[in-house]
Amino acid sequence: MRRYVVVEGLIGAGKTSLCRLLQEAWGARLVLEPAETNPFLELFYTDPDQYALPVQLYYLMSRWRQQVEIRQGDLFTDIVVSDYLFAKDRVFAEKTLQDDELEIYDRFAGVLGGQAPVPDLVVLLDAPTSVLLKRIAKRKAPGEHAITVEYLDDLRGRYKRLFADWTHCPVLRIDNRDMNYVNDPDGRSAVLHRIESVLKVDNDPRAPGSDSDREAQPNLFGTGSS
Repeated sequence: MRRYVVVEGLIGAGKTSLCRLLQEAWGARLVLEPAETNPFLELFYTDPDQYALPVQLYYLMSRWRQQVEIRQGDLFTDIVVSDYLFAKDRVFAEKTLQDDELEIYDRFAGVLGGQAPVPDLVVLLDAPTSVLLKRIAKRKAPGEHAITVEYLDDLRGRYKRLFADWTHCPVLRIDNRDMNYVNDPDGRSAVLHRIESVLKVDNDPRAPGSDSDREAQPNLFGTGSS
């Protein structure tokens, strides 16, 4: 049976590290967010009002091309793991675009989104904002030095709204502030067990996304920034 698993969360939540772990453990095909250079990005930094829409549409198309490849499948693997959800593109679009631009964006995204594959599971990672900032500072990725508490908390609210009404597939929420699945074998085993248990369960009232799951981690994607 083919499986499509998406790992999502804020910057610094550990998405790509978990995806690589799943790739290794399952022999999965790994799909990471497009790393190609956006030709409008430099222009956007100098004149954001004029170039916000071209920047966002370019990102939309890049991500959509990957979604088409995922949907076409792979003859050599039954499992695909990705570090982003196609629908999250709008989280960033609504943050940068004016109302009239967002209307144009939505027309394109609505058509393309209807062709994007639906995941079997979204693994939603989170940690307090202070923890995320420490991780971001430690990895020293280009451009991430400008990320602030306010920026992360704003994104946290937008992600919360995205998944508040999410019904397309189960969502497994994991608070990984103290979970080391990169270097700790026990941490690797624990997170793999949680994810694999969900993928094997059908029609379980405790499936991720249920009220009982939300109650188990009530602060996940809440308003706190501690």
